Amino acid sequence: MTRHMTLQQINALTREDFVKAFGWVLEDSPWVAERAWSSRPFASLGELHHAMRQQVEDAGTERQLALLRAHPDLGNRVRMSEASTREQAGAGLNQLTPEEHGSLLALNNEYRERFGFPFLFAVKGSGNRDIIEALRRRIEATPESELREALEQVYRIAWFRLEELRLEEQMLGST
Repeated sequence: MTRHMTLQQINALTREDFVKAFGWVLEDSPWVAERAWSSRPFASLGELHHAMRQQVEDAGTERQLALLRAHPDLGNRVRMSEASTREQAGAGLNQLTPEEHGSLLALNNEYRERFGFPFLFAVKGSGNRDIIEALRRRIEATPESELREALEQVYRIAWFRLEELRLEEQMLGST
């Protein structure tokens, strides 16, 4: 994970180093960072986020679905990135009772079967009950609206991950 970098340092990174530094922001999809690199220089982390979002929007449905499918199921403790593990623990998903965990996994499976990708929810600031309630509500959505909602959740997750860097932007400046 990238730490202690100013915007000036971020803007000076080679494509390869930029991908190493930011390829993790959109789960297992370093192609987003690789494509966003050409949008430098970034005047803010918001501009970096926008560039990454735009790459996903321009990528087409198949690439978007691959991005969504790269994310782990919420509550599934197998094959999670360090960032996902930390985020899910922060939402209390590592503290579910066996019954709650079983219910979450069953809902996740139903959701995945219906839409073809895992349920995505930017968990920061939410508790496990909020997440399960959102899953139950969204499982009834149309495939088109849920694809859009899942992408919006991915963008929120990416923003929260980039926001972790914001302290450096404020403390060190962006000259």
